[in-house]
Formats: sequence, structure tokens, C-alpha cells
Amino acid sequence: MAKKDEMISEHFGHCDGYEIFDAEEKKVEDKGFLPYPGHKPGFLPKFLAERNVDTIISGGMGASAQELFRKRNINVIIGVTGNVEEAVKKYIEGEIGDKHSVC
Repeated sequence: MAKKDEMISEHFGHCDGYEIFDAEEKKVEDKGFLPYPGHKPGFLPKFLAERNVDTIISGGMGASAQELFRKRNINVIIGVTGNVEEAVKKYIEGEIGDKHSVC
């Protein structure tokens, strides 16, 4: 999840970094934080894919960025707001999905 403080970042590219969750059977098994490495066109999809990220959750993301993630087989869920910890619980319970918010 793209985060700003403890909240989901309103825009994927303007976050503090990414809270990475490893969940199995509707339970978070592990988590870690990756600081935002800065903006470099086309870098983040490869960077996150190499870290086995399979889903991105953010408030918003541009259409081009969404396409780059999808080409790396990374699911993009945008239009999500609120606390990161609460959002991951809702996600693994199937309570949140893409609201198609494009920046």
C-alpha cells in the first residue's frame, strides 16, 4: 500500500513509501516498509515486482502508471482511503476493490 504517515496516500507517486503485507488465508503473516525511492519513469513497476508485490492499493494513480503495473501482472486498486492497517484487513476480507479513480 502506498502510504503517507499511517494513511493510504492520496496519490501513489506522492507517498512516503510502501507498506508491504504478506497475507495468507485471510491473515497478515508479515509486513515491511519500503521507502519511496523517488520518481523515475517506469522504475516503480519493476522495483516492486522484483519484491514480489502482486497488488498495489492507493488513493489515486495515473492511467499510464496503472498500465505499467498491469503489464508486470500487478493488480491495481485505487480510490481507497483511510488507515493502512484497517484497509489491509478489509482487502483480505474482500471488502474493498478498485473504484476506478484515475488521476
